[in-house]
Amino acid sequence: MSIYGDRAYAAFFKGYNCCQSVAVAFAEEMGMTEKQALQISAGFGGGFGRMREVCGAFSGITLVLGALYGSDDPAKKTALYTDVQALAAEYKARNGGPNTLICRELLGLKQAEGSPVASPRTPEYYKKRPCPELCRVAADIMAEYIAAHPRD
Repeated sequence: MSIYGDRAYAAFFKGYNCCQSVAVAFAEEMGMTEKQALQISAGFGGGFGRMREVCGAFSGITLVLGALYGSDDPAKKTALYTDVQALAAEYKARNGGPNTLICRELLGLKQAEGSPVASPRTPEYYKKRPCPELCRVAADIMAEYIAAHPRD
């Protein structure tokens, strides 16, 4: 576990979505304020706007990776996509559930709820959600990546 994982875990319990929780853990590293990190990651929660598609915690990994290692040079897309795919494999292997990046599958849902309305954050909500731990895992994976890939 890393300090980033702890930050992401704690952020989820403040009411932030999974992507926000991972992004805010790396706000300083991305050269952003916490508010900026929370704003740019807001729409990715709930598997992209609560559609239960790509897991928000993994979206957070991708967002942080792009902010720190992305390029404005189109010729460098392949290198970044290679890293995204490697991080996806690592996340699937370590997320503690089904080998997937899909939010609804991680939550054990057969289909999305069909509503954009976020669920109230109650003690019952937190008991049935793997999300805080998924945020921790995602942030830990990103922290390990950063440690293994120092930036110039």
